[in-house]
Amino acid sequence: MRRLAVVLAGIALLAPASALAHPLGNFTINRYAGVELSGSRVYLHYAVDLAEIPTYQEGTRFRRPGIARELAARLHLTVDGDRVPLRVLSKQVRRRPGAGGLPTLRLDVVYDAGRSGRSVAFRDANFAGRLGWKEVVVRADRGAQLLTSTAPERSASDELRSYPKDLLQEPADSTSAKATLRPGTLPGVPPALGSNPAAAHQGGGFESLIAREDLGPGLILLSLALALFWGAAHALTPGHGKAIVAAYLVGSRGKARHALALGGIVTVTHTIGVFALGVVTLALSEFVVPEDLYPWLNLVSALLVVGVGLGVLRRRLRRSRHHNDDHHHHHHNHDHSPRGLIAVGISGGILPCPTAFVVLLAAISLHRVGFGLLLIVAFSLGLASVITGIGLLAISAKQLFSRMSFEGAVVRALPAVSAAAIVALGLVMTVRSLPTLT
Repeated sequence: MRRLAVVLAGIALLAPASALAHPLGNFTINRYAGVELSGSRVYLHYAVDLAEIPTYQEGTRFRRPGIARELAARLHLTVDGDRVPLRVLSKQVRRRPGAGGLPTLRLDVVYDAGRSGRSVAFRDANFAGRLGWKEVVVRADRGAQLLTSTAPERSASDELRSYPKDLLQEPADSTSAKATLRPGTLPGVPPALGSNPAAAHQGGGFESLIAREDLGPGLILLSLALALFWGAAHALTPGHGKAIVAAYLVGSRGKARHALALGGIVTVTHTIGVFALGVVTLALSEFVVPEDLYPWLNLVSALLVVGVGLGVLRRRLRRSRHHNDDHHHHHHNHDHSPRGLIAVGISGGILPCPTAFVVLLAAISLHRVGFGLLLIVAFSLGLASVITGIGLLAISAKQLFSRMSFEGAVVRALPAVSAAAIVALGLVMTVRSLPTLT
C-alpha cells in the first residue's frame, strides 16, 4: 500500500501541478494605468501585478497603508499642462498562489485627479527598468469626448487579468500617453475595482516539488528523481552551450573523463549561481535587481566562450605547423587545457535557472532550506547530465570518424574547424547580449 501511495504521488508530481507560475515570468512587475475621463472629472486606475520574486521582495511594502501615496509620487498626470495631485479614493491588495508555494500579489488603486480640461498627459515612472507588461489606456464616458489620443481605449490584458498568449514574448511596453478631449458636463463616476480575479497563473513542474506536504523518505527520493528529470529537460531547451561543449571536446581532443569533468563543473557552477542570486535578492535587493544580473552573466558567458575558442584555435594552428614532425603524436595528451575545460563548464552553468531560484526562495519561506538545497543540486545534476551526454556523443562521433576512410586532411582539419566554430558562437552570443545591457 505504501508503494502504491509513492507511485501515485509520483504521478501527481509529473502531472500539471497545483502550484502556479506567473505567465510573464517569475521576475516581472506588471503595470496598468487607465486614465478615465468621466464627465467633468479625471480619474486614474492604477494596477500592479507582482510575480513571485518581486512579491517576495516587495510584498511587505505593498501591504503597508501608505503604498498608494508612494506610487502616486511617481505617477505624473497633467491637465492642460499643469501636474495635478492624485487623491486616493480606493485601494485593494490581493494575493494569489504562485510557483513553489510562493504567492503573487496584485494592487489596485483608484485616484481622483480633479476637474477635467482640454488636454491630459500621463507618465508612469514607477519601477523603471523592471521587466514586465506595461500598459496605458485612455478612455472617456458620461459625456466626455476623446478627440485624439496616443493610447488605446481598451486594455489588451483586461487590466492585467488576462495576458494575451500571443504577446507574452513581446509584452506591451507603454508607460505614457497624451490626449485631447472635450469635457462633459455630468458629474464624474470613478471606476469600480470590483471583484474580478487577477490573471490566472499556470505552471508547475520543478517548482511544485518544494511545496509538497507530508514529505516522507519515499516522497523525498521521488522528488529528487523528478528534480533530476526537470534539470535534464531544462538543459534540452535552447542555451547552456550544448553546441559549444561538443565543439570544444572535438577541437581540444577531449576524452570521456573531460566530458564527465565538464558535468561536474556545470553542476557546481549552477548551484553556486542559484545561491549567489539568492544572496543578492535577500541582502542587496535595495541596490541590485536580480534580473539585471542576467544580461551581465550572459556577457560573461559569451566572453568566456570566445576566450576558450581562441585558445583552442591557437593550439590547433600551432600543431598544424608541426604536422610533419615525427613526434607530434606524443603531444596529444597535452592538447587539452584545464583552464579551457573550467571556462566551458562555467559558461554552461553560470546562468541560474529562474525556476531553481524560485525553489530556493520558496525553501527559505517554507523553512525547508535543506530540502531545497537537495532539490537544486539534483536539478543541477540533471542539467549537467545532458551536457555530459552531449560531450560523450561528440567524443564518440569524433573517434568513429577518425576510424573511417576519409581524407586525412579533412579529419585533421576537424579540430581547427570546431575551434573556429566556438569563436563564432561566442561572438554571436556577445553581440546578442550587448543590447540587453543598455
